[in-house]
Amino acid sequence: MEEKEIILITGSHGAVANQLSSLLENYSLRYLTRKKTKPNEYEWNIEKQIMDPSALEGVKHIVHLAGAGIADGRWSDERKKVIMSSRVDSARLILKNLKDRDQKISTFISGSATGYYGTITSDKIYKESDSKGNDFLSEVCYQWELAADDFLNQNIADRVVKIRTGISLSKNEKGVLNKIKKMVNYYVGARLGSGKQYIPWIHIYDLCSLYKYAIVNEGLQGTYNGVAPCYITNKDLTVAIARKLNKPLFLPNIPGFLLRMLFGEVSSLLLEGSRISSEKICATGFTFRYSDLSNALDSLL
Repeated sequence: MEEKEIILITGSHGAVANQLSSLLENYSLRYLTRKKTKPNEYEWNIEKQIMDPSALEGVKHIVHLAGAGIADGRWSDERKKVIMSSRVDSARLILKNLKDRDQKISTFISGSATGYYGTITSDKIYKESDSKGNDFLSEVCYQWELAADDFLNQNIADRVVKIRTGISLSKNEKGVLNKIKKMVNYYVGARLGSGKQYIPWIHIYDLCSLYKYAIVNEGLQGTYNGVAPCYITNKDLTVAIARKLNKPLFLPNIPGFLLRMLFGEVSSLLLEGSRISSEKICATGFTFRYSDLSNALDSLL
């Protein structure tokens, strides 16, 4: 019987890692985690820059999903350091251990975000070739991707794939969809700011399928936007959820100044957003199961 290829996954407690694992039944899976609770888990500590090196033994592919929550609270200076370090220093830790072992891998696949282009609202449709933005989140994504590129530049990985993800729609309790759903159900749902800002989005099934696609397809290399082809605004999403739940939207738009007062710099994630192109990944032959919002919501609500 042929041995299964080994995939090491970081960010194992996240919704994406959990669902992705269910799609990788033909692989042997390992996870890096802060506290080992299962035989296929291995401990690491990003702050101390230590990890169990045996996690890497025989590994062919690494899927790097680790990262502290972007919208889990105000962006204090300390929180910004955590957001950056959890993505960048974690990748550097893995790279260092691979180099220490003189070990090469086939594929390093890293998460990134559409925030790379800047948290702004414009008429432009952003493509992978566009320059990075000038705000905190764009710098995080830039450094995140540079850390991934080091695996290729230092001849540790045969190829590197970076997926700039939009908002992932899922049934996860902590996810965006569930938060809006709760507000609508309690009759406090409302459009944010003008409601005209775009929301780059993707169904979690399609996102996980994209990660698997990147593992399987050896021709894939470089950066791809992980977003659905259908463009939607904040208003579109809020209204569509209310319709699916058969609930009215009573409240007027929540003013931007109020959100900025409540959430500080993080409010830009709620108030700004542009269209992001999925043409590049579609041109490779990848197909979305949930390419429009209505079908996506039908499967999740």
